Amino acid sequence: MAISKRVADRITSNLKKYQSILADAKDRDVSESDTVVIIADILADVLGYNKYTELTTEFAIRNTYVDLAVKVGQEIRFLIEAKAVGVALKDPHIKQAVDYGANHGIEWIVLTNGTIWQIFKIHFKQPIEHFLIYECNLLGTSHKDPKLIECLWHLSKEGFAHSSMTAFYQQQQATSRFALAAVLLSDAMISALRRELRRITPNIRVDEEYLKTALETEVLKREVVESEEAKKAFDYMKRALKAAERVKKKESQSGKTNCESEDIKSGPPIEDYQKDLL
Repeated sequence: MAISKRVADRITSNLKKYQSILADAKDRDVSESDTVVIIADILADVLGYNKYTELTTEFAIRNTYVDLAVKVGQEIRFLIEAKAVGVALKDPHIKQAVDYGANHGIEWIVLTNGTIWQIFKIHFKQPIEHFLIYECNLLGTSHKDPKLIECLWHLSKEGFAHSSMTAFYQQQQATSRFALAAVLLSDAMISALRRELRRITPNIRVDEEYLKTALETEVLKREVVESEEAKKAFDYMKRALKAAERVKKKESQSGKTNCESEDIKSGPPIEDYQKDLL
């Protein structure tokens, strides 16, 4: 979904103000509690949440309270673990933040010191896993930078309401380096590459197995071909291709060409890939 001009204007205009506030707070090395106050103001003025009804510091998890929770209606959208503006975000802080979400079944977690914002998604399986979806630096980027505006849009009240965060995550997984490598090494792509090479050099015979081996060993990085993440991507791609073939065959038999036919839904959803990949 496109970012509305109203929301984009709110983000850029208020972000410029808070960049000055954060820079001053960092110079003064303010405490964690003072940083939380600034973060709450950013959530309200930049991201559009109601400071008095949708932000709380009273959300308890196992006899302790998270720094901030964003709650719209009865839905906890995400939890925020905050550190002082001068504190570098480290792995123990990530674990602390993820543990809060895991203990309460909340999939979206934000770790921030006011300037750096890291957004994580938790996968609730055994063992619990978490993945960094994106990171943005409010001080290291212009308040008009399109990528920064997009990052903040995903967290905003309007963006989150339209599942922007989920869509962004799905796009990341579907276009990850592992997924792209799996597509490039698929039979269809190898055949297309062979046809193109024969078109360019008709006098040279090129074997498909040779092309696949060359891509795996000489063109693509080893990580995207041989890692555990790569294996999961390849498994998903095989299932997706089989599902696509079933849909194509069914449509051919029935004369349908509408990609919205019911059978298209029978293929492996992107969520199946997300549960396994990364």
